[in-house]
Amino acid sequence: MRITDTAAIVTGGASGLGGATATALAAKGARVFALDLAGGIEKAPEVAGVTYVETDVTVPDQVQAAVERASSAGVPLRTVVNCAGIGPSARILSKRGTHDLDLFRKVIEINLIGTFNVITLAAEAIAKTEPLEDDARGVIVNTASVAAFDGQIGQVAYSASKGGVVSMTLPAARDLASQGVRVVTIAPGIVETPMLATISEEFRAGLAASVPFPKRLGRPGEYAQLAVDIIEHDYLNGEVIRMDGAIRMAPR
Repeated sequence: MRITDTAAIVTGGASGLGGATATALAAKGARVFALDLAGGIEKAPEVAGVTYVETDVTVPDQVQAAVERASSAGVPLRTVVNCAGIGPSARILSKRGTHDLDLFRKVIEINLIGTFNVITLAAEAIAKTEPLEDDARGVIVNTASVAAFDGQIGQVAYSASKGGVVSMTLPAARDLASQGVRVVTIAPGIVETPMLATISEEFRAGLAASVPFPKRLGRPGEYAQLAVDIIEHDYLNGEVIRMDGAIRMAPR
């Protein structure tokens, strides 16, 4: 699918994986609507072709308004990339007690239900566009994590949420096949995003050393490159792609 002269939505689009993807899509000629919370947008750089839209992905009315804005851009809405998410760490049982249920619920709400919310409302808009070759109308790229498969100690909520995104991929692709909308998920490994900004250089080096090859952390631009490749490759559908340097996470 050609990206030029189409509209695209990127959630979590103010920084990290989403920020890199928004920039990459804009460079390809898309009109990008980067959805994020106010705090993230305040720190986001100005990028030609990218419009920031304050949106909480868990609030249907806000997502609907953002979708309508993207659909009114004067070019067809063809692409959605879901990058919004959080990754707090907590054990089921620790010296501090049991895992906080509200925290577990919040992670599921943002990472899994938020992704589903955006898929549903955006797919409805994409389905109204004129079909292209093979009756294609668009593509949705979701973000899971290697934690969906190799969850570490303290990642029970995060792994559950990302495992849900993985499990949604095939049925979502099947649900939307009749509308000409593809669904593909990327499962990144350890990528240099704002989530890693607070860790020490020593710990960062240890993480990099655990990657079989190449022995470094992933880069947001590599995620963006893969997202673009998926969008442009019309026969990729219903698949989960690991982008992780062949890492398999240890228990801790």
